[in-house]
Amino acid sequence: MALTRDFKETVKKRVECDPDFAKALLNEAIDLLMDGDSATVKLILRDLINATVGFEQLAKEVRKPSKSLHRMLSSSGNPNMENLSAIFATIKKALHVRIVTTVTAA
Repeated sequence: MALTRDFKETVKKRVECDPDFAKALLNEAIDLLMDGDSATVKLILRDLINATVGFEQLAKEVRKPSKSLHRMLSSSGNPNMENLSAIFATIKKALHVRIVTTVTAA
């Protein structure tokens, strides 16, 4: 099921006015990446990019064409680790957060 424009706008507005929500989305993307759920990671990253830096600014930051970024974060996209790392770093910078990891027993 495709997300509606209203939903995407709601997420964008919530990220803009609620820093804790934005951090929670970033944290969720990291957790999902570690769990191997790349499809959901790409969805969350697209929402975070649209709500923070935008694809045009991200393209400048990571020195990749905007269209390439859109493709790599599409449902059929396959971003490599270098690109994912650059995307996460740019979002982290935009949100003014530091990523701290902890390892716990399952």
